[in-house]
Amino acid sequence: MIIRVLAVGQKMPSWVQEGVQTYTQRMPRECRVEWVELAPAKRTKNGQASAYKQDEAKRILNALPNGSICVVLDERGQSWTTKKLADNLEQWMGSGQDVAIIIGGPDGLDESVKQKADRLLSLSALTMPHPMVRILLSEQLYRAWSVTQNHPYHRE
Repeated sequence: MIIRVLAVGQKMPSWVQEGVQTYTQRMPRECRVEWVELAPAKRTKNGQASAYKQDEAKRILNALPNGSICVVLDERGQSWTTKKLADNLEQWMGSGQDVAIIIGGPDGLDESVKQKADRLLSLSALTMPHPMVRILLSEQLYRAWSVTQNHPYHRE
């Protein structure tokens, strides 16, 4: 199974790249994580957030692999525990389907992307900068996988 994270935004600082890479490299071949960075919409002084979201939605939907389980990160999504994420990860691995996880741009996601979602997931009720979301998601995917393997990384 491949988990493709489609993330709006490019040129992350080195500390973000290092953090993401640390956890991504720990994932096993049978549960590989790939990052796909999508260019954000060009923002102008008089631009509108709705237009930016529509522009980014086109890029996201074009990059969304056919047949993948689609998980959209959204502040209004369900809040899962690490155990719930691990249970879902185990189901996804058993299904034989790849997974696409979508991280929107600074203005959020267009409804057309949310409508494609099989799951809306909230990582936190807190507002977080996108670079932190990448690191948090990477770590939680690794932690969820470690739970499925009874690995001592996760402790309760």
